Order: sequence, then C-alpha cells, then structure tokens
Amino acid sequence: MAKKKVTKMIKLQIPAGKATPAPPVGTVLGPAGINLGDFCTKYNEATRDKMGDILPVEISIYEDRTFDFVIKTPPAAFLIKKYAKVKAGSAKGSKEIVGSLTKEQLKEIAEIKLPDLNCYTVEEAMKVVEGTARNMGIEIK
Repeated sequence: MAKKKVTKMIKLQIPAGKATPAPPVGTVLGPAGINLGDFCTKYNEATRDKMGDILPVEISIYEDRTFDFVIKTPPAAFLIKKYAKVKAGSAKGSKEIVGSLTKEQLKEIAEIKLPDLNCYTVEEAMKVVEGTARNMGIEIK
C-alpha cells in the first residue's frame, strides 16, 4: 500500500470527551476539509476515560482528506493546577506563592508527563515539572 502524503498538521488543546464541530474545533478543522462530525466522535470516544482534563492533540490531514490523530498527555501547568487545587498560577511568577505540592504529587505529575517530555527518567521529569510549578508560584514541600 502506498504511503499517504500529509498535507497539514494541526495541533489543538481540547477538553477530553467534549469536542464539538462548533468553534474552536470547527473553525480550525473546517478549512482543512475533513469530516468534523467524524473527528469529534472518534476524539470523544478515545478520551472518554479522561473527562475533565484538557488534552493536546496532533491531527495529521492527508491529501484524500482522511486524518489520523495522536493524543498527548495533559499540559504540565494544567496538571499542576489540578493537583495543587488552585484556579490559576501566580501573576508574579515565583515571587508570589499561590499553592503547594508534595514530592509525591510532583512525582505523579512527572510520571504522567514523562512520555511527552524530553527526558529519560522520572527524576529528570520531576525537575522539569518542578521548574514549571515554581514559575507558576507553586512551592514544593
């Protein structure tokens, strides 16, 4: 079978299980010419178990208007806010503390993010996530 040629790569962040053909999904994918209903159905089925999370998705659109998508892990900032139980990070960065995480919570987040991070061990991933948390005004206890 001949390999299909990718004509477009689109990256979106969509709430799990809640993709609809309405904006923002429709406005981005509509001009690409793919079947929006089909994409929304497949995405919602694939993410049903992660309801409530925001998931980045990379959509590859081919010449014949078919598509594939890869679902990534939730953004580190989203996970940090979820675990620290805060609505938003600090406006002043590390100078203002708005919440805290334990080392165990930091390790859980690092384990979730490890497949998408540019590191090989959980310890390295913990350092990356800790830096993100510090810049959001979240201290590690």
